[in-house]
Order: sequence, then C-alpha cells, then structure tokens
Amino acid sequence: MSKVEIEIGKKLLSIETGNLARQADGSVLVRYGDTVVLTTVTYKKEKNTTFQDFLPLTVDYRELAYAAGKIPGGFFKREGKPRDKEILVSRLIDRSIRPLFPKGFNQEIQVISFLLSFDQENEGDILGIIGASASLCLSEIPFLEPIGAVRIGKIEGKYVVNPTIKELEISTLDLVVSGTKNTPVMLEGDGKEVSPQEIIEAIEIAMAEIKKIIDAQERLVSSHVSKLEIPERLVPEELEKEISSLIKEKVIQAYQIVDKKERQENLRKIREEAFELLKEKYPDCENQIQYVMEEIARKYMRELIIKERKRFDGRTPDEIRPLSCAVSVLPRTHGSALFTRGQTQCLAVVTLGTKSDEQIIDDLEGEETKRFMLHYNFPPFSTGEVRPLRAPTRREIGHGFLAERAFKYLLPTEEEFPYTIRVVSDILESNGSSSMATVCGASLSLMDAGVPLKKAVAGIAMGLIKEDNDYVILTDITGTEDHYGDMDFKIAGTKDGITAIQLDLKIQGVPLEILKEAMEKARVAHKKILELMAKSIDQPRKCLSSFAPRVFAFQIPKDKIGAVIGTGGKVIRKIIDETDTEIFIEDDGKITISGPTEEAIEKAKSRIMAIVEDVEVGKVYLGEVKRIAPFGVFIEIAPGKEGLCHISQWADYRVKNLSNEVKIGDKVFVRVIAIDEMGRIQLSRKAVGVNDTKRKN
Repeated sequence: MSKVEIEIGKKLLSIETGNLARQADGSVLVRYGDTVVLTTVTYKKEKNTTFQDFLPLTVDYRELAYAAGKIPGGFFKREGKPRDKEILVSRLIDRSIRPLFPKGFNQEIQVISFLLSFDQENEGDILGIIGASASLCLSEIPFLEPIGAVRIGKIEGKYVVNPTIKELEISTLDLVVSGTKNTPVMLEGDGKEVSPQEIIEAIEIAMAEIKKIIDAQERLVSSHVSKLEIPERLVPEELEKEISSLIKEKVIQAYQIVDKKERQENLRKIREEAFELLKEKYPDCENQIQYVMEEIARKYMRELIIKERKRFDGRTPDEIRPLSCAVSVLPRTHGSALFTRGQTQCLAVVTLGTKSDEQIIDDLEGEETKRFMLHYNFPPFSTGEVRPLRAPTRREIGHGFLAERAFKYLLPTEEEFPYTIRVVSDILESNGSSSMATVCGASLSLMDAGVPLKKAVAGIAMGLIKEDNDYVILTDITGTEDHYGDMDFKIAGTKDGITAIQLDLKIQGVPLEILKEAMEKARVAHKKILELMAKSIDQPRKCLSSFAPRVFAFQIPKDKIGAVIGTGGKVIRKIIDETDTEIFIEDDGKITISGPTEEAIEKAKSRIMAIVEDVEVGKVYLGEVKRIAPFGVFIEIAPGKEGLCHISQWADYRVKNLSNEVKIGDKVFVRVIAIDEMGRIQLSRKAVGVNDTKRKN
C-alpha cells in the first residue's frame, strides 16, 4: 500500500493505492476532508481486430447514498440511473483526461469513480478527476502525463481554493480547472459577469495547486510502470498512399463547398466511388477510406488557416457567421425565439409555471427545489441523420447545463418574479456552436416571455489551430473546425462580463496567453451579437402572455400561518376551492398564489388578508351568519373569525324571534363594537344603520 499527502486549500488531500479494488488495472482512494472517492481504471486486453480510429473511453461517476448516511428515496430503495449531477461530473472527468491519451491507442478503457463518503462540505468531482489521473498513471494504459484539478471561487474579492458548498453560495465565481504541470486542459464554470483578467488570475492560482497535486502523483508512481505499445500506423502505408492518390484532390475540392449538406453529399460520393475501385483488392477498406479522407481534410484545413489565415467558408479568423433573430415565433407559448447563426439554428421556448412546477432534486446534500430549468435537445434531423429518439444524451445534458449556468446571476429573484421558469432549446439545424446558440436563443425568449432578466446574454465558441509556435484563434467555429481543430472554448456573457465558460482541448494544454486572447476576441463578438439581438428585443416585455398563469407572492406573519391553514387545512382548502387558485404557504410565512386570472388571485389574497389582519373595533364587515341562538347571532366576519351580535344589537326595534329575522348563510353588515379580554368579538348590526336583512339567494 502506498499513500501520499499534501495540503491544498488549507485542507489535507491524500491519494492512496494498493488496498482497495486490486484487480483493476489501476485504482486509488482520494480523500479531502471527510469526502472520499474511489477511482478505478480497466482496459480491454483483447486488441481490436477491426479498424478503429477513435478512443473508446467510458467514464462513470456515481454518488452512493450511503456516502451521506442516506437510503435512496423512491420505490426501489437502491441507486438507479445516474442523476444529472453524476452525468455532469462524469463529463468533467472525461474531458479532463481524454486529450492525454496518445493518438493511435484504441483499446477500450473504462474509468469508474464512486463517492464513498461525503462530508457535506467538499464535492467529489475534483477528487474524481485526480483519481482518474492517478489510476491511469498506475496502470499499463498509455497516458501522456498526470493532471491535477481544483475549484476556484471568489468571495468578497478574494480567490478561494476549493471553496466549500456553503462558500460557493456567496461566491461570484465557480471555476473548475484541470491541467498538466504547465497548462490547463479543461475549464468549466460560471461567474457574476467576471472579466477575462479575473479568469486568468483564477487559473494561475489553480495551476500552482495543480503542480503540487501532480508532484504527489509522481511520488505515488515512483517506480517504473511498463506501458502498452501504441501502433505506429492505423492504416498500412501502401493502402494509405493508394487511397490518397484516388481522393486527395476531390476531397480538397469538396471542402471548398460552404454549404454543409452539399459538402457532405459530395464527400459521401467520393467515399463510395473510392470503395468501388478498391473493394476487390481491399474488401474491408471502408473505414480506412474514411480515415484517410479525414486526415486529408484535417491537413488541408489547418494549412489553409495557418498559412493563409483563411477558413473553409471564406471567413477571416475573427469573422462571425451571418446572424438572424426573431421573437414571438409561436402563437400560444409564453415566450419564443428563433436564433440562427450560419447553419446552426436554435428554437428556444419559455414556459412559465407556478410553485408546484418547481423541480425537486434529491441530492446527497438533501432535498432542494429548482425554479429555473434549461433543457437542450439535439434531434437527429438537425444534422440530417437517422437515429431513434431516446432519453437525453450526456452531451445534451451537458450543453443544457452550460447554457443554464450563463443565466445564474441574471435571473430575477423569486420575490421579484415568483414564477417557475423552463426554457427548452430545440436545435433545428447544427453546424457547430449549438450550445452557444442556445444561450442567445434563451436570452431572447426569456425577454419575450416578460421575465425581468437583468441583462441580455450572448454566447460564442472560440477555436484554435496551433502548429509549433504559430497559432490562429478562430471566432465562431463550425463543426468541421471543432472536429479538426485543437480547441473548443465556449464563452457566454453580457456586455459587462463573462457568465459561463467551458474549455475542451484535443492537445495536451494551451498557454494562458492564448486563452486570454481568445476571451478578448469573444468579448468583441459578444458585443456584435448583442447589438443584433437588441434589434429584435432590447428589454423584457412589461406584460406576460395572456396564456401564462398569474402568480402573486406576499408575506404574512409566521404566527398567522396556523389561522390561514385552519384545523386540518379546512380554511385554506375552502379559499382554494372558492377562488379556483393554487396557494402555497412556506414556513417563513411566504404565500404564493397562482390562478387563471388576476381577479381570482386578488380574491384569494383578500380572503387571506382578512384572516391575517387583526379585527378592528369600529370597523364594518360583511359577514356570514353561521349560527342562530335565542340570545343572538354568530357571524363569521373573516375566515376563522366569528363574533356575536346580541339580540339587543340586531335592530333599532325590539326583536322577539331572531329566526324570523335571519337565516344561516345570510350575509349581513355588522360593526365591531368591542373585543373583550378573552378575544371575543362583539358585533352590532343596528350600529351600521341597516334594518333590512340581506338574504343570500
């Protein structure tokens, strides 16, 4: 058993191996505070006999309920399919380690991280990334170099390494950084309109801690670990030359076609023609032809950009594709927008709901509710493909979450806008940057729905082509530039700063100077996009859609909650039934009323306020007769509040029999003439100056 310990963010981080999961190819136990994560890595020993030019890497992160001393909720009482949070952490780990595998290695790899203990302060995501790196370094699997990871927050103007869950609630920055000793390889986070300089400063602080984590891993893996051999060539040299001679010029010509659909159709024909010519000599060469085609395209695109500063579609490196925006595109939705950038098109639709529509999340930290949701869908027709519609993929969940983070600090509070808000982004056409198109479309549709968004938000994806010391940063990358390039740097923000950020690389790292330059170029692009978006809608609409529910929230004293609810909920149920509304009462006295019309809400509010307000001596009330006794009439002047109108106070003449004067259910005006020491209310009808009983029909 081996173990290393270091101090990170004023807490002890330990990495231990050799005691648990010893049949895995690599396994480590990572502990930070009392949060413990076990990460294992295994690979398929049988080599692939068929051609495969991609890395079959699977990463799974799971939070076991017992880690927090909980039994899973629901009917089955055991962990089921991964929750969104687990999927997002799995993606964090995957995106951190994937660039560090050598090209050509294609044996199946599986990384599994289990959260075994959770201290309610320190999340397991960072430990999962560190564990994946350490276990890969301990295994035979080729892994170019170890990585480390930390989370950076900013509280009261000071950067904090690995802030706790509670500290993150008041932090203006939440940034996860993973990297090698010299450069970051992955970023994910959000901020309260932070500047590029703040992001760079946070990364610099993170890199200093990452170096310490990597040093610890190197001590853990001090003895030499033999690594698997990597095939020198995926395609035999003779076959590659033969394929290239047939298709090279045709492929280059095809990639000069700007329209994606037309280009793909052209490439399909080239691939089929080449296979027809080669299938007798090489019967199983279809995948090799595809591989060579991609290598030709990769080399052509990169040379075009590096040498000529020119892109496939004729744009300059800093040029954005043609943009168009439209709002209120659907007649019966609460808010809608269509955002198109080149051949990427997003339909964003907002639905406003009530308190009952909030999402209930059962995490290890406990149960909580979520009132803003952004869901991203990527149907197959968006790329001209045929595949079954299934549950959301990891990619869809990740893209939706990134876009959702962009609005974290810009949404109105529940007090300002007591609605549950759901945005659905359907990608109708895709050629790169669909998650950032979602940010733009969501911003437009939220304003169209009348959500008082603090500022408009735009998103842009930045790319990179880097050859030795020469590099070109690309603004608004297409799918092809993402595929053949070195970087996908998604940045969302307002005119005043960055609100969400995500960096994925295909190389081992990128210098901070390049990241800073990319963020500055993104800021310029944001400004242009926001100016165009403002032409469609420049501020939230003042009125909600006539099809949206009406919601009103107000506060009552905590000691009045019981009176509003009534015995067994009798009072509140009656108000709900009679006003056709939904009413939610929280422990702090906050009441939220939702209904089909403002009149219904006002009626329910008036009923509640009548209960809450203290009965005033001298005030006239319209009450309902509840009981008739020989000596007087009991009248409910407010829900749950009854008073007695003595027979002598019924009229200015002598009343012999009250049953001849009034019936149960009659509505009568009465004045409060006294409240005794026991709180009993004394009423007078004759003090109002009315003699005729107002009967209820």
